Order: sequence, then C-alpha cells, then structure tokens
Amino acid sequence: MHLFNIIAVLISLSAVFAWFNDRFLRLPTAIGLMLIALLMSLFLLLPIPGTESLEHNVRQMVASIDFDAAVLHGMLSFLLFAGALHVSLKDLAEHKSVIAVLASVSVLISTVLVGSVAWLLFSLLGLDIPLIYCLLFGALISPTDPIAVLGILKSAGAPKALELKITGESLFNDGVAVVLFMVLFEIAVGGEHVTLGSALTLFVKEAVGGLLLGLASGGIAYLMLRRVDNYQVEVLITLAVASGAYALAEHLHLSAPITVVVAGLLVGNQVRHHVMSEKTQSHLDDFWELADEILNAVLFVMIGLEVLVISINGPTLIAGLLAIPLVLVARVISVGAPVSWMRRFRSFSTGAITILTWGALRGGISVALVLSLPESEVRDALLTVTYIVVAFSILVQGLTLGPLVRRVGARANLEMERTELPRPPVQAEGKH
Repeated sequence: MHLFNIIAVLISLSAVFAWFNDRFLRLPTAIGLMLIALLMSLFLLLPIPGTESLEHNVRQMVASIDFDAAVLHGMLSFLLFAGALHVSLKDLAEHKSVIAVLASVSVLISTVLVGSVAWLLFSLLGLDIPLIYCLLFGALISPTDPIAVLGILKSAGAPKALELKITGESLFNDGVAVVLFMVLFEIAVGGEHVTLGSALTLFVKEAVGGLLLGLASGGIAYLMLRRVDNYQVEVLITLAVASGAYALAEHLHLSAPITVVVAGLLVGNQVRHHVMSEKTQSHLDDFWELADEILNAVLFVMIGLEVLVISINGPTLIAGLLAIPLVLVARVISVGAPVSWMRRFRSFSTGAITILTWGALRGGISVALVLSLPESEVRDALLTVTYIVVAFSILVQGLTLGPLVRRVGARANLEMERTELPRPPVQAEGKH
C-alpha cells in the first residue's frame, strides 16, 4: 500500500474514532482511540462470514507500517517537543533533583529488576530468551509515556508538584531508556567485543551529547527568532528545531529524545518570553497543540491496530499476563526506594509513590523499541509480552488513574483536617 494511502486511512480512522469517543464514550482521547481501534481489530479476528477480505486488507496495511521508524524516527520528535514546549523551566528546576533520580536511577533499577525476573519467568514457561534480551525488555518497558497521563492528571486535580515530577520524569526517562536500550543492544549484537567501560562511554556520550546538542539547537533558535517578528516564520523555525535537531542527533549517534526535550524547554521558556510577541506565542501554542493532538490520535490508533500482526500463543500470553504485576512491582521498588530516601530532606505529596506507580503508563515507544529488534522468535515473543503490558497500562491504569488521584487527594485532605482540629482541654487531676 502506498504511503499516502496508509496516512489517509490512519487519519480517517482517527477522525471517526475521535468523533465516536467524544460523542458516546467520553474517555480521555488517547485511551478512547486505542480502545476503539483494539476492539475493531479483535472484531476482525473473529470468524465472521463476509469479513475475511476486510480483515486481510487491514492486516496487510498494518503489516506494511514500519512502526519502529514511524515512532522513533518520526513522530517522537514532534511529540516530545510539543510536551516540553509547555513545561515551565522554573517549576521544573524546583524539582530537578527528584526528576533526575526518577528519570535515571529508577530506570536503571527497573531495567535490572524486570530483566532478571523476566528471564527466570520465561525459562519456567519454556521460552528460550537470553538474559541480555530480557534486560532489553526491561529497558524498553521502563520508560513512562507522557502523552496519555498528563491530561488525566490535570483533569483529576493532581497536586501541582506531583504533576511536575511525573511530567519531567516522563519527558527525560524516554531519552535515558532509549540510550540504555541502545547500549544493551550493542552488547547483545557485539557480545564479547563490548566491555563495561565502552558501554558506559557510549551511555555518557549519547546522554551528555544529546543534552549539549539540545542546548545548542535552542540557542540557535533564539538567535534566529530574535531577529524576526513574523509568526509564520517563527513557527516554521520551531518545526525545524524539532525535526532537524532530532535528525542531527540520530546522525551523530546522540540521544535524539534528550536533544529535542532540552531544545523544546528552551524554546518554550527563554525564547518564548524574551523574543516572541503575544501574537506569535498564541499561534505557536495553537499550532503545537493541534500537531500534538493529531499525532497522538494517529499513534494510539496504530497501537490498537498492531494486535492484528501479533502472534499470540499460550506461553507468550501467560508470560504477558505475568509480566504485568512484575512491571508494577518493579516500578514500586524503583520509585519507592529513591522517594523514601529523598523524603529525609524534602517533602512529597500524600500517596506520591502510589500515583507515581499507577500513573506510569507505557505507550508507543515501548512497542517501537521492541519492533526495532532483529526479526526472530525472541522478538516475536517479546513483542507479544510488551503489547499485553502496554495495553493493560493504557486501558486499565489509564482509566482508573483519575479516580485513584481523587481518592488519594480526598485522603490527604482528611488527614490535613484531622491535624488541624483543636484538641480538647486537659483537666487537672483532682478537679471535677
């Protein structure tokens, strides 16, 4: 199928599903679109007479989509830039230490925990998956998706500080996880030729290099934007930063996600407030909000349709179902341990660990990373497990996150009221 036809079908499906969701289901957009696409895919898989041709055409279209390239080498740059553009750098700086720990240390802990336990789990189920590929699974399933969770947190009235921590972590742990995934991938492919020193060097080069390139890209955008006052040109420059900086980082083998997040933060804060007119800021926000919504819609429809090309059997289905609690427990430990340690010198909202755990939704980047592995039975098994975890994360955790946030908030308010109640006077002994 031609590229234009694929894009036309995906956009058309996204528009129809978005209308149906807004008209009848009224779920968060990303979750509603994925749910409808998933239900449609499962319907096509049923042995219903007359649907064989439609199922074949849809399956053929989905199989022709290079999900890995579409997400990691296309959509991700714009999604991360749009997300970073509306984050306050000043507010983010207030929680920089927490965000840095959650986006790095927590990802490393989660990768090791998930990878090692998954290796034992897969072995018990008769799945011959090497340890290094289990660690790759740990790395690709550890990053959280900032796309689906932010709208839910805002509508549920999550504490601002906690919302910022989750936002910052989600923006940066994608970059850290991708770098970690690439390091482990080099070990899996290179074998004995890769040493611990070379792996650490590669990690530092990609992460720090991506940070520096992001700063440079934001600086160049600042110098260009300060000399013009034409919102069409200025929006075009931001589009060039999001795509050009990401592509250059990939060419230089640096962390493209970290690059575009840093550039987006600079453009959304320093550049916006110092060189852009109010008219330009308004057009910039409208453009990137619309681009973000359209790309999100298409991405989650693609995730829902991806089930058509996944081969599920008994062992992989059981492995996927067991991987759900494994990933959640690893998240509790990888977040709970650092947060418990940091509580000694800074405060956290009531139920912070609970919300950080349940609000860690997995999304398209996890599916894209597993699809980037070489075609083999190992990749097929990991794809099934990854998809089951992602589907549970978005549909179950995503739909229950709002009520959970409100329940935790109500409990926090109750505890605050109890601490503020005046204590009854104590009578002296012997007096009645």
